[in-house]
Amino acid sequence: MPPAPPPGHQAPPIPPAPPQPAAVHPAPAAPDATGHLRLPAAGPVTAPSAPPARSAPDPTTTTLAVLLIGPAGAGKTSVAKHWAEHRPVPTAHISLDDVREWVRSGFADPQAGWNDDSETQYRLARRTCGFAARNFLANGISCILDDAVFPDRPVIGLGGWKRHVGPGLLPVVLLPGLDVVLERNAERTGNRRLADEEVARIHGRMAGWYGSGLPIIDNSQLDIPTTARLLDEVLARAIASPPSW
Repeated sequence: MPPAPPPGHQAPPIPPAPPQPAAVHPAPAAPDATGHLRLPAAGPVTAPSAPPARSAPDPTTTTLAVLLIGPAGAGKTSVAKHWAEHRPVPTAHISLDDVREWVRSGFADPQAGWNDDSETQYRLARRTCGFAARNFLANGISCILDDAVFPDRPVIGLGGWKRHVGPGLLPVVLLPGLDVVLERNAERTGNRRLADEEVARIHGRMAGWYGSGLPIIDNSQLDIPTTARLLDEVLARAIASPPSW
């Protein structure tokens, strides 16, 4: 038991109890609101729609690098030029024969025989074409190249083009019948016109593209605009499922 306080001593005052906070009563929520966000009018909630199916790229507007292959007289240059001129997006046409003929003095004409000089100039022209194609592509300009690439010489042919342009290059073969090629060759002039025997030899070697997996267009009975439209169809399939080469 604590001792009694001495006479005359007063006990310290008892501090008042702290004030109690006033009760907060939330305002009644509006029937169409949650917090401060108003709800939309009542209605069914639709399930999210499936994403649209991805369509294949349109070959007429996609930036492409195309290599048109074929024998002399196949119509490569004519088809390539028409295709490039009628696309709705910027497109360049690069012809290997044109670039080879930039050499005016000392031109090693393959018609005189394939030798070290003609092969050196061919490689130089192909490398120049590839450099130009890469520059066009880097600036959003499609390009179509044409060359008489032989299937039995991949090192200086298709493999070289892939190395100089890039793995995205899309090769397509134009291969009309021999009689058509001979007829078209007869209409040529200058060093672009070959002897019939040479045309037949080149055409025979081009037959090796069958079974290669590359798309082949027989344009024997097709005019240039129709062949160009068919080329678009072939390219659409090649974009969707690139050929292995």
